[in-house]
Amino acid sequence: MHPSPWQTVTVSIAPDPTLIRARAGIFGIFGINGFLLAMWVVHIPSIEHRVGISHSTLSSLLLLLAVGAIAGMQLSGPLADRFGSRKMVLLAGTALSAAVLGPGFATNAWQLGAALVAFGFANGALDVSMNSQAVEAEQLYRRPIMSAFHGMFSVGGVVGSVVGAATLKLDVAPSVTLTAASLVGFVAVAICSRPLLPRIEHHSDPTAAEQPHGHFSAKVLALGALAFVLMLAEGVANDWSALQVKEGLGVSDAVAALSFGAFSAMMTIGRFTADRISAALGPVAVVRYGAMISSVGMLTVVLSGWLPLTLFGWALFGAGLSGCIPQIFTTAGNLGSGSAGTNMSRVVGLGYIGFLAGPATIGWATQIVPLTTAMLIPLVCVLVAALFAGVVRRDSSTTHRDHS
Repeated sequence: MHPSPWQTVTVSIAPDPTLIRARAGIFGIFGINGFLLAMWVVHIPSIEHRVGISHSTLSSLLLLLAVGAIAGMQLSGPLADRFGSRKMVLLAGTALSAAVLGPGFATNAWQLGAALVAFGFANGALDVSMNSQAVEAEQLYRRPIMSAFHGMFSVGGVVGSVVGAATLKLDVAPSVTLTAASLVGFVAVAICSRPLLPRIEHHSDPTAAEQPHGHFSAKVLALGALAFVLMLAEGVANDWSALQVKEGLGVSDAVAALSFGAFSAMMTIGRFTADRISAALGPVAVVRYGAMISSVGMLTVVLSGWLPLTLFGWALFGAGLSGCIPQIFTTAGNLGSGSAGTNMSRVVGLGYIGFLAGPATIGWATQIVPLTTAMLIPLVCVLVAALFAGVVRRDSSTTHRDHS
């Protein structure tokens, strides 16, 4: 087994207060991103009903959200390289806080479509810029801290889901709830962006020639492909886990929902523990063994006819996936010199396409085979990820950077 690259650069000096505050700010940004995204998701049924559109129309409009997100990702990466990720986090976070208002006030399909393009664009831009900021903080910490940021995103999502569900139960109009969420977003982004790391000067890097700025390098494509298969598997769990349990085991909607709860809970817990594992064993081990654990979980789901064992399988699937994507993003952010944001945008973009493709692929597959059998698709994906986990291996050397 290859030693962890972090083991050769770990220092005993505690991070300075400025870096600690920056880390806290990044935690807050990830959390508010998860919160705002969840506030939109929980209001989808009520907004669909108020606007008066069909499920098929909503599906088409959600594609507009995806297109906006991919566009935001591709634009924000180069801008983060040029102006610094802190400025992009502030701009994108502020834009997302404003954009969450759009769906709440839309009265027809055209307005909702425009609102979703804006929301997707801002969310994609924030996704790339906050991950770029997280990579810079991790470089200065000299140890893995990326997975915990993604864990905070999950926590924000849980908080948003609970708040949204509570307001819906109280019959609060979506426009009112999303206005409140928008105000929370504006305040949180303003506060959390202040201590973020300023733009960093990138000194010459001997690997920079291998990562040409403005072009897809082989490494970026490999990381993007790995992100694609892993996020495809995650997308399948998000959209099909509950239905798989309902159809496969013949249980109620409420009981079936426990499968997604088990998956998401273990994803959250795993993200807060993956950094320690990465520090001890290295990023390749996190991806390889995590993907193997996920494969065991999905195989359990496919073969099980007993509810507790099926729920255990979905939980295991989430636990294994939890630490994989942060390792890929960190590796992408450490490629080359001065192009971290651009590389990040491409890897995140390819992963996001996989996240969208997963649920659609399963839907097509169910025209041929039962839903539970179609779960062999994410099983193959995580096995492929385990086989090619070496893609996330990083140079043990660390590029030294100074704040401008």
